[in-house]
Amino acid sequence: MSSLITPLITVRDLHFSYTSGLDVLSGVDFELRAGERVALTGSNGAGKSTLLRLINGLETAKSGEIYAFGAVRQQEKDFREVRVRAGLVFQDPDDQLFCPTVAEDLAFGPLNIGKSRQEVVSIVEKTLKMLKLEHLADRITHKLSGGQKRLVALATVMALEPDVLLLDEPTNDLDRDTKQHLITLLSELPQAMIIVSHNHHFLNKVATRQVELSNGRLLEQVA
Repeated sequence: MSSLITPLITVRDLHFSYTSGLDVLSGVDFELRAGERVALTGSNGAGKSTLLRLINGLETAKSGEIYAFGAVRQQEKDFREVRVRAGLVFQDPDDQLFCPTVAEDLAFGPLNIGKSRQEVVSIVEKTLKMLKLEHLADRITHKLSGGQKRLVALATVMALEPDVLLLDEPTNDLDRDTKQHLITLLSELPQAMIIVSHNHHFLNKVATRQVELSNGRLLEQVA
């Protein structure tokens, strides 16, 4: 029955090259369906982060097609909705956090898409509680530890209540207990996910299937 459900995201024959001319993706095909948590693996430089950025419209493909949430996405205006509905958590949280305090960082996205002040207060409180970050609400963001920044970056995306999570190395800088909390949290969330990570224990606990980028192609991994 699941094969009859339209994928949330479909990538077809996607090609991408750096400005240096180096080919990174050479005909990638991929589908993400509701409820899936897909582990995206591969060696350093294989193009994993690039694929997430292409899906989110932060990079432009050389050729190929990206379908997201029932529509073809080609131009910048097409990806504005995608960035709200498919939240990308960057590998470096300093690229994501720019407001003075944690609560202000979480409020920025919902306010930007037209939520009322009252709605945003509720969203921020709910999101901080979900990630067990209530104690950081008024902290100055740039003074947080690396692990705290990583969780706050995830919280800023969760505050937008996306349909899909694109997670780039989400366990970096996290201690053992926080990794376990993240495993429990992600396993219980309803969102579909694409998760880039080199932490195989984490992926084995969270992912429902695994694909590997190798030589510019995406290969399905059999459990």
